[in-house]
Amino acid sequence: MLGRLPLAEQLVAFRAALGHNEILTEVMARTATLDLPGWYVTAGCLFQTVWNVVTGRPPAHSIRDYDVFYFDDTDLSWEAEDAVIKAGQEVFDGLPAEVEIRNEARVHLWYERKFGVPCAPHDSTESAIDRFAATTCCLGVRLERGGEWRVYAPHGLSDVFNLVVRPNPVLAPRQVYEAKAARWKEEWPELTVLPWPSGEAGGDPRR
Repeated sequence: MLGRLPLAEQLVAFRAALGHNEILTEVMARTATLDLPGWYVTAGCLFQTVWNVVTGRPPAHSIRDYDVFYFDDTDLSWEAEDAVIKAGQEVFDGLPAEVEIRNEARVHLWYERKFGVPCAPHDSTESAIDRFAATTCCLGVRLERGGEWRVYAPHGLSDVFNLVVRPNPVLAPRQVYEAKAARWKEEWPELTVLPWPSGEAGGDPRR
């Protein structure tokens, strides 16, 4: 099984799996042209691509959108983020997918109003990825200068390849994890969904 390979071989297999999703690789290539600070393509479009490849489904099956995170704390205004979003709309024009761009330096300004729990300011894109509701979601990939791939996977890749959904109780409510896991289980019934630990809070409900 791919989840039992040495980490270096898992990284090769991970990149190969993502490469099957032509929409994803195009999103990565176009995002690189925006030159956003600390950017990653992240969340569902990554682990769901792997699930699709591992289970023999079309690579883009049931992927709702493609998330791009970046981190710019030099200007926390909505106007600055909106300018980036509008630039992205031009760059991604013609792609058969929705691409959502968000400045993770601004999340704490609106998070509690939207999700009902406070969120401490992130200090990097990586710290935002760390707070997703499931550890399986905690992934980020970007193209570096020269075409090299940078992969951020703080919990490794074994669960992704092994189709395991594991809770990450650091921020959002338990019901968010359970709702997402239930939806994923409907689309990918091969998944093993691990239960939320009792007495814990939660991870970022956005992914």
